[in-house]
Amino acid sequence: MLKIENVFSGYGEKEVLKGIKTEFRRGRFYAILGPNGSGKSTLLRTFAKILKPKRGTVLLDNRDIKNLSAKEIAKKIAYLPQMSNSVPHSTVFDSVLLGRKPHVFFEPTKRDLEIVEKIIHELGLTQHALRKIDELSGGEAQKVLIARALAQEPEVLLLDEPVNHLDPKNQIEILWLLKKTTNDFKIATIVVLHDINLAIQFADYFIFMKNGEIYREGDLDVIGDVLIRDVYNIDVKIIEVNGSKFVIMKS
Repeated sequence: MLKIENVFSGYGEKEVLKGIKTEFRRGRFYAILGPNGSGKSTLLRTFAKILKPKRGTVLLDNRDIKNLSAKEIAKKIAYLPQMSNSVPHSTVFDSVLLGRKPHVFFEPTKRDLEIVEKIIHELGLTQHALRKIDELSGGEAQKVLIARALAQEPEVLLLDEPVNHLDPKNQIEILWLLKKTTNDFKIATIVVLHDINLAIQFADYFIFMKNGEIYREGDLDVIGDVLIRDVYNIDVKIIEVNGSKFVIMKS
């Protein structure tokens, strides 16, 4: 599916990622975690071919993405950065329809319109379909951006802090929708998150980054107080409530 082999990447002369090696499969929700500056956003930009690796290879369905056109990548990978823009005076429907651009030749087909309608319905935006983006709340506008990404019908969904600056209700609602979408559409969803407890609630697999490297990765069993201390340099304890893990600061 998506595989990264010994990748070094960064900006200009600055090397951020240092020998990254991992892979992602469809139907799984991946959380990328780590302190600021650890390389999380750089990793997503490298996956999306916004950054070209200085060394190493990114493979999509066993094809090196450096040999794929922007349109070919857009048909398989949807990327939502931290600061993403909607056209404020466009309607929700038109904004989501922009996600069909990689598939449209001259004008949207009946199938394109049906896909947009279905996604708008799935994300609970039907009642807002004809409203302007600048009339929506922050949580609603973020759902529109996610809907636009899903309209691409990607195999891989990359989201950089998609719930940052949202209230807890919208954070949980959006992550629940992403989890459901991952399962329903069998896509690989790769999300950068800051909140470890939110990640624990929704992710299937965890990748902890530190100093541009993957410090540790695995399922829920990898998360422990020693790992959190080593990655974030804070003392925590792990508690279980009704079978669910929670990370809390030590007093």
